[in-house]
Amino acid sequence: MERVKSILVVDDDPMFAKLLEEILTSEGYGVTTAANGVEALMLLANHAFDLLMIDIRMPELDGPSFYRELERSNPDHACRVMFMTGGAVGAETAQLLSTVRTPVLRKPLAVKDIRDAVQRFFLAADSFRRRS
Repeated sequence: MERVKSILVVDDDPMFAKLLEEILTSEGYGVTTAANGVEALMLLANHAFDLLMIDIRMPELDGPSFYRELERSNPDHACRVMFMTGGAVGAETAQLLSTVRTPVLRKPLAVKDIRDAVQRFFLAADSFRRRS
């Protein structure tokens, strides 16, 4: 039996985070939520996740800053990031996104788009692991 894949959703909009949690849980994933990057880092100190869905714009520690901290402290998790945004991103964030080549989901998201993006992420990750 295959292990349940775990997802950390990091978003400062509690309604959106709850919606993602409900959608992904109904798909069979284990989901944990955090309201910002600081809270997410605390969770990552004690838990490993298969996917991190990170909002780009958040208070305290935004998505790009959170990602840079992951690269420094936990590179294994840094390669498991999928960004989400509800608006345009600045030049610095655009530069980061182009160099890390991580998926970026644009809000608002349709349920099908969320399901498809997560499924593609895990299919690609599984394919990469088989080749390694």
